[in-house]
Amino acid sequence: MVRNKKITAVVLAGGRGKRMESEISKQFLELGGNPILYYALNTFEKSIVDEIILVAAEGEEEYCKKKIVERYHLKKVTDIVTGGKERYHSVYNGLCAAGQTDIVMIHDGARPFITEDVIEKAARQVIECQACVVGVKVKDTIKVSHEGVIIDTPDRKKLWQVQTPQCFEHKGIIKAYEKALQGNTDNITDDAMVWEMYSKIPIRLVEGSYFNIKITTKEDMVFGEAILKWQK
Repeated sequence: MVRNKKITAVVLAGGRGKRMESEISKQFLELGGNPILYYALNTFEKSIVDEIILVAAEGEEEYCKKKIVERYHLKKVTDIVTGGKERYHSVYNGLCAAGQTDIVMIHDGARPFITEDVIEKAARQVIECQACVVGVKVKDTIKVSHEGVIIDTPDRKKLWQVQTPQCFEHKGIIKAYEKALQGNTDNITDDAMVWEMYSKIPIRLVEGSYFNIKITTKEDMVFGEAILKWQK
């Protein structure tokens, strides 16, 4: 059933690495001898995904082409498009570049440890329900605070830590983004929020992996190196 659908991965590679305190964009920092961005792209390359749209920061398109796509012979990367001012602008640019496709998987290039198995599970879930996000159940107790004071303790059993890819029927998510960009985008932090605001179809959760971390800070680089060693 999955094989009858065209699947496009939109991989975001426009981060600047401010929290990493690095002059180099975080997705280009080396992890285990390769750029962080390489790992996610390589996994999508080997997966059931048909094509990859890479969204790069303005001025970094050629670098991505030469140093990532061509260097690692990534044949499924069909286009490198320029990102926008905010993440949601970059996502929209990627969605538009995807053209005629059935399923779109939006993934952060700074999440190097996505797996082929999770990608396939997510694709099957989208076919069933049109929208799903990858995540893991929260391990820690979470507190809600106001001005440094705890005001609530939500039930941990109901909480998930959302990751990427976030996967949708293409026509539905691009319509939702078009509506979102015409309204208030201040509080949009992920693609699921856009779908939640402009679609009545519920989003399913697909269990991912605790290894599917986002490389954001220097500490994450340490964790990333440890994960690579463990996988070997």
